[in-house]
Amino acid sequence: MAPPAIAAETASSLLQEQCITGVDRYLKLNAAHVENFELVDETGKTPQDLLSEAKILVIGAGGLGCEILKNLAMSGFKDIHVIDMDTIDISNLNRQFLFRKRDVGRPKAEVAAEFMRHRAPDVNITAHYKRIQDMSEEFYLGFTLIVCGLDSIDARRWINAFVFSLAENHGLEGFKPIVDGGTEGFKGNVRVILPMQGACFECGLDLFSPKTTYPICTIANTPRIPEHCIEWASVLEWPRVFPDKKLDGDDPDHINWLVEQATARAEQFSITGINYSLTQGVVKNIIPAIASTNAIIAAECTNEALKLVTLCNPYLDNYMFYSGDEGIHSYSFSYVQNAKCMVCGHKHKAVEVPATMTLEELIESIKDDPSLQLKAPSLTVGETSLYFQKPKGLEERTRPNLKKTIRDLFESGSTLTVTDPVLPTSLQVTVNFSTDTTA
Repeated sequence: MAPPAIAAETASSLLQEQCITGVDRYLKLNAAHVENFELVDETGKTPQDLLSEAKILVIGAGGLGCEILKNLAMSGFKDIHVIDMDTIDISNLNRQFLFRKRDVGRPKAEVAAEFMRHRAPDVNITAHYKRIQDMSEEFYLGFTLIVCGLDSIDARRWINAFVFSLAENHGLEGFKPIVDGGTEGFKGNVRVILPMQGACFECGLDLFSPKTTYPICTIANTPRIPEHCIEWASVLEWPRVFPDKKLDGDDPDHINWLVEQATARAEQFSITGINYSLTQGVVKNIIPAIASTNAIIAAECTNEALKLVTLCNPYLDNYMFYSGDEGIHSYSFSYVQNAKCMVCGHKHKAVEVPATMTLEELIESIKDDPSLQLKAPSLTVGETSLYFQKPKGLEERTRPNLKKTIRDLFESGSTLTVTDPVLPTSLQVTVNFSTDTTA
C-alpha cells in the first residue's frame, strides 16, 4: 500500500489525466443544443450525475461567499455546506445580497442557507455557525472539494495548511482540492490548490500587502488624519485603560469605545471624519469591498469547481488575477511552488542571529519574517518550554525567559518548534548564532 503522501500525489496526477479525457469526449460531441450534451465518463456518469454526488464545502458567507453559494446552487451542485463564524451587520447589506435588514445580528451561514433553500429547494444546503478550526478531521474528510471565499489571510493560511496535513496523513481519502478566491477593492484573484501537487496558498504569502502602519510618534503627538486618531485610541489608549483585555474588532462595544476616544482626540486637532465603519476598518485593516469584484471572482471560483468535479475541461493552472481599477484586465499563470514553503516545502527554516539577542527579540524577528508572517508564536526547544502565549499560567511561568539572551537558553544550531494560531501544524526553525557576536 502506497504511503499517504504518495497516494495524494497520484490523485493529483490522475485528476489531470481525467480532465484531458473529459476534453476529448467534449470535442467528439455533435449536439445541436447544450441540453443534449452527454459527457458520459468511463463509469457511465454524466456531469449532472457528478454534480449531484459531489459534496462541497463553502468557507465564508460574506460578500464573496454569498456569490459563491448562489452560483454553486444554480450550477447543479446538490449538496453544499457553508461555514462562517460571523453574524450579520447592517453594513453588510449593500453587497451581501442574501441578507435583509431583519437578519441583522443573526449568523451569516444560517441566513444564507435559508435564503438559498427557498430559492433552490432541490439543493441540500447545510449551515455551520462555527470557526473552521472547531471542526474535526472527519468533517473535512467528507467533502469532495473546498471553495474558500474568505477575507482573512490567517483563515486562508490555516485551511491551506490543514488540508495539506489531511493529504499527508490520509492519502487519497484526504486529497481535497481547494478553490481559493480573494478580493481587495477592485482587484481579485482565484487559485486552484491541489495538495501535494504544485504551489499552495502559503507559497504566495509575499504577494499580500502588509498591514498599513503609522509612526508611533505621529499618532502620539501630531495626528493629521482620522486614521491617526483611531490608531491612537486602539494602540495607545486601549492597552492603557484595559491592560488585561484584548481588543476585538468584531465587538460593537469595543469599536464604539474607540469611536468615542478617537472623536475626542480628533476634535483637539480639528480633524473630522471619524465614524464606526472607518474605525472598524482601521482596526481590522479592512479594504472596502466592491460588489462587482465579488461577482467576477465568485464566478471564476464556481467555474473552477465545476471543472474539477465534472472533469469536462482543464482546470486553472493555477492562479488567475483580475484588476478592475483602471479598465478591466485579467491574466492567469502557473505560480511556482516555493521549495522553502513552510506548508508544502521543507517545513524547515534556518535563521542566523546574534547570540546576544533576547528571546523577545527573536520572537519579534520571527513574527516579522515575510515568509512566515506569524501572529503570536510560542517556542519550545526539545522538552523545554521557552515561551508560550497561552494559557495564562504557562505564559506567566515562561515570561521571564523573554528578557534572557538566547545563548543562555539554548545552543547555536538548536532547532526550535514554533506553533502559532494561524497554522494548524508546528514549524521547525534552526537558530544559528552569528560568529562575530558570540562574545
